[in-house]
Amino acid sequence: MTLNVIENLLQSGILQVLKMTVPILGSALIVGLIVAIFQATTSIQEQTLTFLPKFLAILIVIALLGGWMFTSMRQYFIDILTMIPRMSGR
Repeated sequence: MTLNVIENLLQSGILQVLKMTVPILGSALIVGLIVAIFQATTSIQEQTLTFLPKFLAILIVIALLGGWMFTSMRQYFIDILTMIPRMSGR
């Protein structure tokens, strides 16, 4: 196993993690900002108010993109498994 192979594995792994987490975290960030602006304008300073909208936004994103996420992870896993015989050098 060369350094180039390890670098490619790490790079593809990090990219896969980003592809899985950016939509979920992005939706939570947007909803959190909207709720924070609402709280600032109405002077409601309830800390637990942001939990439910963020939770629902994350569930909606997972429901909408779950199939794509599963397909992407499955393809990544298949790619990793097909690399194993090539890495053994036989």
